[in-house]
Amino acid sequence: MPSIMVILGKETEKDQIKQAIKELWALLTEDQRLLLMQHASIEKFRKNEFIYHENDTPEYLFCLAKGKVKIFKEGIGGRPQIVRMAKPEGFFGYRAGFVGDQYSTSASAFENAAVCLIPLPVIMKVIRENNEVAIYFIKQLASLLGHADEQTVNLTQKHIRGRLAEALLRLKSKYGTEDDGNTLSISMSREDLANLSNMTTSNAIRTLSAFATEELIAIDGKHIKLLEEAKLHKISKNG
Repeated sequence: MPSIMVILGKETEKDQIKQAIKELWALLTEDQRLLLMQHASIEKFRKNEFIYHENDTPEYLFCLAKGKVKIFKEGIGGRPQIVRMAKPEGFFGYRAGFVGDQYSTSASAFENAAVCLIPLPVIMKVIRENNEVAIYFIKQLASLLGHADEQTVNLTQKHIRGRLAEALLRLKSKYGTEDDGNTLSISMSREDLANLSNMTTSNAIRTLSAFATEELIAIDGKHIKLLEEAKLHKISKNG
């Protein structure tokens, strides 16, 4: 893992950890909270810096505290396929650690990010002791499985327009919008949008331009404003 710096700001590191894992925190006993505080840390990753690499051996349970993180897999010819974007205050990269596999994906900071790291032996100890925590992660994994099933259908059966509309709506659901309520609160390159939607960069550019011409969206550099969300939902649904 690259050299990384502990974030120290207005919030203490303990405050950042509690906020990042607040859903899990509520399920812990006082002894388990103390254990996590003794071993968990907040680490800062620069834009495009890897958090873990495909085929690495897992050491930590990760939770996104601030920023944005993409999880991706290298495909044919080295072309990356973004399989999901980490949810704010959501866990990621733990499936492999739970089953004793190497990572089947890579994760990197999409923008400067703060990530909570919990050593796997610590979280496994908590899971063995606390049924509510075990059920929590079963639900998390079940949700990921459902998402993976849905994404398989979306990426294999939907046409280009449907895939791109789906990706834009998913980004809004995941990260929200700016103060205007329409501009996605994430700026993505055309290449990243293409990798998220399973299409070539040229197809992503053409489809975005078509959406803009139809006044479904407005484009300002890497910033995208959703103008006709209902129509985008229809395009996504119809594929």
